Amino acid sequence: MHWQTTRFNIDLSTPHVMGIVNVTPDSFSDGGQHAGTSAALRHCEQLIRDGAHMLDIGGESTRPGSPAVPLDEELARVVPVVREAVTLGVPVSVDTYKPEVMQSVLDAGADIVNDIWALRRGAALEVVAAHPRCGVCLMHMHRDPQTMQVAPMDGDVLPSVAAFLRERADALMAHGVAHERIVLDAGVGFGKNVAQNFSLLARQSELMALGWPMLAGWSRKSSLGAVTGHELPVDRVAASVAAALLSVERGARVVRVHDVRETVDALKIWQAIQPG
Repeated sequence: MHWQTTRFNIDLSTPHVMGIVNVTPDSFSDGGQHAGTSAALRHCEQLIRDGAHMLDIGGESTRPGSPAVPLDEELARVVPVVREAVTLGVPVSVDTYKPEVMQSVLDAGADIVNDIWALRRGAALEVVAAHPRCGVCLMHMHRDPQTMQVAPMDGDVLPSVAAFLRERADALMAHGVAHERIVLDAGVGFGKNVAQNFSLLARQSELMALGWPMLAGWSRKSSLGAVTGHELPVDRVAASVAAALLSVERGARVVRVHDVRETVDALKIWQAIQPG
């Protein structure tokens, strides 16, 4: 199993750790710590030293209730970081739903578009389809960041999540995008309650049956706090590592995390007991 991206054909026979780089003042977990190009690049370099296989750069917070960021501001935050990050020797993903940002970062050499809206905004699908090789991660989200936790989904969410992800992947392939360019994300915390989020983890094999690699994004999320009692995201490191490890055990090929070193170490232990 491989993930074809702009510059890298990523071998997903072993799990990959995607390090989060928030170039924002208001991320739920580390807002403001890496705002500014120089600070963001130092963080990129540290994540790679910690063992990150790839980077995910974002210029707009998608925490519940977060306001949208104007296009020019997101471009100013993200593009300079991407231009430098692509020289660091690892795949670079950009977390954005704006077609104009997608085009700009792809022009700057980015490898992957990671879209919480699954290419449903404006000409996003056409931008990705027009690129000859870039990878894309399609995520499920109920409603939008402003309302997704005000009125989350009802009941058993897995059939709806699976159907949505299949529809979006099929739509992209209908525009000529190769199967191996696509990875799927169930969207933990994006319009689901605590029990529903954990049901997606427990039944992840049913999502794997769709036939595309899965990315899991549990890092420091509030559902982990609900179970552990840790109110502050920074206190959820151990829970985040546990969730990442359980996701990989259930087939996820990419885990998107804040705590790269801890996750990499845990996965080394997991890999040490794998056959062959």
